[in-house]
Amino acid sequence: MKLEDEIHQKTFKSPQQKLAINILFTSNWLNSKYEHIFKGLDLTHQQYNVLRILRGQNPKPCSLKYIKERMLDKMSDTSRILDKLVSKGYASREVCPDDRRSINASISEKGLALLKKLDFIDDITGDIFKNLPENKIEKLNDLLDNLRD
Repeated sequence: MKLEDEIHQKTFKSPQQKLAINILFTSNWLNSKYEHIFKGLDLTHQQYNVLRILRGQNPKPCSLKYIKERMLDKMSDTSRILDKLVSKGYASREVCPDDRRSINASISEKGLALLKKLDFIDDITGDIFKNLPENKIEKLNDLLDNLRD
């Protein structure tokens, strides 16, 4: 559906304004789809993101700084998210042996098992974008990368 129909706005000040609103609207639309998945799992998309980062580093632990750099949501409180994951048994944290002021995090077996059960999310992501041919997906990825340059 066209943005104009979705938000009931017929005109925009400029194509750039429409683009900004369209990106924000689409981001919120996509977030709501993922939030719906996580709602029944007692998991947030930020926690899911951290678990995926930890799984990617497994079996090596990684620092909070490393996790923060890789997070999709840069405004997330990484320490608080990790605390929640530790309390749920999905991750562990320990003092870094090289720097006692630093914390290292690792994914637990329970966290790995949870992510294995959640691998269906990749299929859902494919379904979300099924209306776009692969060449347009690649082009859109290129355009978004160019925008952030």
